[in-house]
Amino acid sequence: MTRTTPTPASPAIGTCRCGALRMEITAPPLATAACHCRGCQKMSASAFSLTAMIPAQAFSVVSGELIKGGIKGPMCDHFFCPGCLTWVFTRIPGMDGFVNVRSVMFDIPAWTDPFIETMCAEKLAWASTPARHSYEGFPPPEDLEPLMQEYAASL
Repeated sequence: MTRTTPTPASPAIGTCRCGALRMEITAPPLATAACHCRGCQKMSASAFSLTAMIPAQAFSVVSGELIKGGIKGPMCDHFFCPGCLTWVFTRIPGMDGFVNVRSVMFDIPAWTDPFIETMCAEKLAWASTPARHSYEGFPPPEDLEPLMQEYAASL
C-alpha cells in the first residue's frame, strides 16, 4: 500500500468538527493504531479509536484553544476543542517523543488505516481492523522501534 504523507515543505492541516481548532503536522506518522480499550470505546462512542503517532516536534496547534477532557492525568492527557468538544489528541507522560493525534482530523485517508491494534483484551467481539500487528495490551517497549521501522518502510 502506498501512503500519501506530508513533507516539511507541505504540512498537513487538520481540524476539529467545528473548524475552530487547527493543527499542523510536518512529518509522517511514526505508526498508526486502533485502540480497543474501554476508555477509547466510551470517548469515541465506537468500537475503537484511531490514532496517528506523530513526532512531537512535527505537531503543533496553529489556531484555537484546547481543553482537557476524558482522563486528565497522570496516565495520559486528552485534549479537546472547547467549542465542539471533539477529542483531538492525547499526550502520554513519559512518552514525550510523540503525540497521539486522532487521524480522522486530517484529509489523509492512509493515516486512518491502523498498522497496529492495542488493548485487544478489551476488544468488542465483532470488531475487526486490517492492522498488521495486534497486542492484548500495549506493545512492549522493545517492540516499538521495530514497529516504527516497519511502518516507515511501508510508506
